[in-house]
Amino acid sequence: MSRLKPVRAARELRRRQTPAERILWNQLRAVRASGSAFRRQHPIGPYIVDFVCLEKKLVLEIDGGQHNEPGISRRDGERTSWLESEGYKVLRFWNNDVTTNADGVVTVILQALGLTPSSRSSPSEGRRRTRRPGSG
Repeated sequence: MSRLKPVRAARELRRRQTPAERILWNQLRAVRASGSAFRRQHPIGPYIVDFVCLEKKLVLEIDGGQHNEPGISRRDGERTSWLESEGYKVLRFWNNDVTTNADGVVTVILQALGLTPSSRSSPSEGRRRTRRPGSG
């Protein structure tokens, strides 16, 4: 897929959403009422991010267990650094956070957008994850 042009690659990724991405996308569509619209599988520079609110420059990445592997974890860090250098704030969540505590994940996202969430629980991995358990 890396040979596909970014727009075609993004379309393909949208067609092949993970269950966690599907859950979060449904939750983010409800956030739109607050005035913050998200796009999914959106190209930014050399990357295709899982979700982005362009207005607030907020990127959301949903990671599976393979993101614990050293090579992937290092590339994730490089990707996050590049996005942050372009003015984006990057929030990473584990698939498990989204599938077991979507309300908590949405609470963190609303806080990052500067919105006041209703009383919800917070995700198990915390607010912003830049280091993964067992990665040092």
